[in-house]
Amino acid sequence: MSEDRPQIVVTVAAPVEAVWDALRDKQKIRHWHGWEYEGPEGGLDEEIDLIYFTRAVEEGTTLTLGNGDEFVVEPVEGGARITLTRAPRGADPKWEAYYDDVTEGWTTFLNQLRFAVERHPGEARHTLFYSGTGPVSPMAELGISPGPAGSSYELELVGEQVKGEVWYTSEHQIGLTVDAWGNGLLVLSHVPPGDQKPDGATMAVLSLYGDTDRTELDARWRAWWEPRYPAKLDLGG
Repeated sequence: MSEDRPQIVVTVAAPVEAVWDALRDKQKIRHWHGWEYEGPEGGLDEEIDLIYFTRAVEEGTTLTLGNGDEFVVEPVEGGARITLTRAPRGADPKWEAYYDDVTEGWTTFLNQLRFAVERHPGEARHTLFYSGTGPVSPMAELGISPGPAGSSYELELVGEQVKGEVWYTSEHQIGLTVDAWGNGLLVLSHVPPGDQKPDGATMAVLSLYGDTDRTELDARWRAWWEPRYPAKLDLGG
């Protein structure tokens, strides 16, 4: 078992108590973890309960999940720092093939947590989610050339003129605030084709607030997304 444990570090402009509460209050976890969905085995609420409560152990402001991922929340100048240290590789053989996917997911979720706490404290959101395969990143398809975090942008986004700021960037992701979505957040992720993902992997999460028309927005995004990033067919064994 390797001790190569990736870390994701996010600093939130809020007190430790507020950030810790965002990690321990089930309704507040809904404001940033993942996206809304329902499935045959449950949905977002069941996922939150399984990940953060069923086998999780807390000690002070340290939270260790059942799979070995560990969150530490500590005060820093200007707010609180969350450090997520991933479980060692090989700790859960069932999930080993998805280890890097989970790390990418945590990058998205912790930046969504920061956004929820800083921009919409205590406020519920609605979400839209899209995924698929394809060799070209949605950032390139949409003509997004991001500046550094905090820089402003303005562009036409899937038939809608929008503006906002760059919330974060990482190796495979970008987060943009979107004024037109009630000061919402767009996260785009693209892992190019490679040995582990020969077809590539692409994802978008839209976090919406206020009276944003989710039905109309979903129709436009689906019409744009599905021809470019089709879902990979599971042909079975």
